[in-house]
Formats: sequence, C-alpha cells, structure tokens
Amino acid sequence: MTAPDAQICAVEIVLPGAALEATLDFFAGLGFRVETIFPADAPAVAVVAGHGLRLRLERGGGGAAGTIRLRCRAPDAVAGGARVLTAPNGTRVEIVDDEAPLVVPALQPRFVLSPMADDAAWSAGRAGMAYRDLIPDRLGGRFIASHIAIRDGGAVPDYVHFHKVRFQMIFCRAGWVRVVYEDQGEPFVLAPGDCVVQPPQIRHRVLDSSPGLEVIEIGCPALHETVADHAMSLPNGAIDRARDFGGQRFHRHVAADAGLTPWRAAGFACRDTGIGGATAGLAGARVVFPRRAMRTPPLRHDGEFLFLFVLDGAALLDCEGRHRLAPGDAVTIPAGLDHALEDCAADLALLEVTLPG
Repeated sequence: MTAPDAQICAVEIVLPGAALEATLDFFAGLGFRVETIFPADAPAVAVVAGHGLRLRLERGGGGAAGTIRLRCRAPDAVAGGARVLTAPNGTRVEIVDDEAPLVVPALQPRFVLSPMADDAAWSAGRAGMAYRDLIPDRLGGRFIASHIAIRDGGAVPDYVHFHKVRFQMIFCRAGWVRVVYEDQGEPFVLAPGDCVVQPPQIRHRVLDSSPGLEVIEIGCPALHETVADHAMSLPNGAIDRARDFGGQRFHRHVAADAGLTPWRAAGFACRDTGIGGATAGLAGARVVFPRRAMRTPPLRHDGEFLFLFVLDGAALLDCEGRHRLAPGDAVTIPAGLDHALEDCAADLALLEVTLPG
C-alpha cells in the first residue's frame, strides 16, 4: 500500500514496439501531443498525452502492446468512421460511442423459485455488500433481482455513482440504511418497508447502515454499468424533486405514511409504493397482505415481469407444482402461467414487482 504522502504525480501506460516514429504519427492523428521524447538524436522513448491519458511509447522492449478504448461523442467523426485501428507498435485502438444506447436483451420467460435455504449462496459484491442472486439465469439477461445484506453495519465504503439502467428499485426489508440522492436534498434513512426508485443515471451514495441491513434490488437490464462520479459531492446544492431522469423521476416511499388499497385478488390488500407514477407506468411495486381471504383464485398476468418476495409469514404457491413459501423465498412467474396462493398465514407480507406497472 502506497502512503498518501508519496505524492504520485502522474500515471503512464507503457506501450512497447519497434516502430516508434510511425507510432508517434499514429497517436498524433488521434489528438495526442508529445510531452517528452529522448534521446534527441535517436529517440527511444516518447511520452504522449491526450483525452486524459498518458502513454509511454518505448522502442523495442517486451510485453504486449495492449488495447486502448477511445469513448467518443461522435465516433463516426474519428478516424474516418473506423471502429478498430491498430497502431504500428501493435496497440489495438477501439473507437466506441460514449453514450451508446442501452441494450435490453430479449426476454426469455421462465418460472424461477429461489428458496431462502440455510445454504443459500451469497457472494461478495461492491462496497462490502453481500449479494444473493434471486434470478440466476437473469431471464435471458433482461432482469436481475438481488437480496443484498450488510452484516456489520456502520459506514459503507461507497462513492457517488450512477447506473445505466432502464429500471431500478431498492426495497428495505430489515434494518436501516442512510442514503443521499442528486437534487433530492439532505440524506435520509430507509426503514423496513420503505423503498426508492432510482431513475436512470441519478447520482447517489450509500452512507451508513445498521447491522443486519437487508434490501431487495430489482434492475433491468441485468448487466448494466455502475459509473463513479468523483466530481460530484452529495448532497448537491440544487433541489429539484420533480426532475426528469430519462423519462422517470426519483421517488421515495415511506411505509409508515402509506395506506392500504384492494389488491388484484379479492380478500387481499396492498400498500402501493407509488413507483408506477414515478416511472410513467413502466413498473409497479406493492406489498401484499391477506385480509378477508387466505387463498386466491387462479391468477395470471400478461406483462413481461412478475416477481414476488416473501417478507414475512408463509403460504403455499400452486404454480408448476406446489411450493411452500417462507420468509426470504423469491418467485418469478412468466406471463400466461396460472398461479395461486393457498394457506396464507395471517402475517403474510409479499413484495410484488411488475413490469409494466
């Protein structure tokens, strides 16, 4: 580990190769400028800089010449529209769109049951968080659902970041977590039953949590970029709670302030989180409770996504067989498939997430 007082001044990527002069001309054509070159009478080393990158070009030497990716606002205007170039020293240069359209894979629907067994697999994720994958095959890469835990609590080693997504929500199941979001004012705490919808590219940061924090995170697509924004500090000065982020707005649901409305099955009620309004109908999320009935008739949906997570209590699910559901179990049900709940415990609480809302 390097001490903070080491005062590192610059970082250079070393690219060896035989054709130094031709390689210099190649990178000059891509907007790099010479900063250092020596010896003057027969150059063997040249340092060039451009686009936030310093390259040390060395004549000869061993090792691979590597790959450089240039992210461009207008890639077709660079290098005559070529997307891959090879420098004379062998360096591969890829020219890509900095704001390429988000790719959402085609849905591959499937019934998925992820029980919360004692041997449930947890993996180490970002910022010291433990992750449990609730949709292992990701429905073809279209959706991801994660059960996330912070065991010890305290300060979270997070940083300001954003996600390139179509949809993303966080639901607090247990404990509490303090978070802060771009343009939404001071940090606040998510308590059990609370949730937020994180619209595309909103900057945010996890600050600290209680021991035993558990949240459920749903995202689309499954594979998406998490991008650090080291230039922004949160909370930022602006407050614009109605701001549009890619056709959605930030929304915070506080369970303690919400009432109940009828659910899609008679005798059941739900607490709507308001995510439907915040996402312009793209997604919806509700917490479902039995009231006058302990079973539902056969149900089905015609949307792209129906996800259930057992928060409390127990029930029997009749779908692709009969499955006893317990706290922590998760189910994904494809469109057109009959399903029903039976033997619902009086304390049953189900998180239901749907697309469309």
